[in-house]
Amino acid sequence: MSPVPHLMSMADLTGPQILRMVSHAHALKQVSLPWLAPQSRNQKNARLRMPSQSLFNKSIALIFSKRSTRTRVSAETATVLLGGRALFLGREDIQLGVNESPRDTARVLGGMCQGIFARVGDHEEIEELAKYSPVPVLNALSSLWHPTQILADVLTLHEHAHLFDPTQIPGPGANKPLPSLRPLTVAYVGDSANVLHDMLVTYPRLGHKLRVASPPQPAYQCPKAVWDRVTELGCDKDIWWGSDPREAVKGADVVVTDTWISMGQEAEKEQRLKDFAGYQVTEALCREGGANPNWKLLHCLPRKKDEVDDEVFYGPRSLVFPEADNRKWTIMAAFDLLFGKWDLTGEQSADNATR
Repeated sequence: MSPVPHLMSMADLTGPQILRMVSHAHALKQVSLPWLAPQSRNQKNARLRMPSQSLFNKSIALIFSKRSTRTRVSAETATVLLGGRALFLGREDIQLGVNESPRDTARVLGGMCQGIFARVGDHEEIEELAKYSPVPVLNALSSLWHPTQILADVLTLHEHAHLFDPTQIPGPGANKPLPSLRPLTVAYVGDSANVLHDMLVTYPRLGHKLRVASPPQPAYQCPKAVWDRVTELGCDKDIWWGSDPREAVKGADVVVTDTWISMGQEAEKEQRLKDFAGYQVTEALCREGGANPNWKLLHCLPRKKDEVDDEVFYGPRSLVFPEADNRKWTIMAAFDLLFGKWDLTGEQSADNATR
């Protein structure tokens, strides 16, 4: 039997494997959306294709020790489209962390479910789940990594490739392939947290440049465990890192920010707001820093005004809501390939959104 596949970070995938999963998400999205549209007489005669039913009669355990909107709803609705059932297991629902270890929890859930999607605190917790689980484990968020967020970001950029390249022709179309994306300069302004960490090991391997600004204090620098993966993959050659947000957005096609105060850091709010003074993403900051005139915004949500002002967040530069929508399709692709088919590499079967 093949070794049990797991996905802890985007660093676990090669560049081509990342693009394969994103392309699969794009295909699943096109196949699924007609089924979700309001029913009409014309639809009854349409020859709609079913999306992959790789989770038919299968159950996916959703272990969520932290609050969630996008990740939880994406996971539950994606599982339904793939023919399966998602079991939401919050911190008050199961024994994990109270009377039962991650090792025992992994073995029990893996004996009843066909996949585990875990949103945890310390990254070591999900590593232990994966070590002892007889079924695939997918990281829904940990202290170090957030791979499903970056999959959604990459899909969003490809789907909006025409905004960065006037030769690209936008528009809907059945069976339309994933648009190609020219090399971009992506700027990140904010804390060195899990979203940035997966950006660091993803964008350089897809041909993009990454420019990062975080406060100079040690608390906001990249953890050694993460930077070791960055250098191991050779991504550091295409990363600039400093403390001046204006310098970071120089030449940026895309500006990304994230929360300054993650769950569990509420007691540090006052100090963090002081440390991040001047880091709010605004038109003025990007103009003064020399971002490309047509720059766009990404934010994983939830967002606070301190991080990016209303003018940018709700304006024409913002891609944050298409980005949020795409959490569903990229999680659907990950569930299909990891939980349904045990095939992250593409070696076992051809990519097929309806298979």
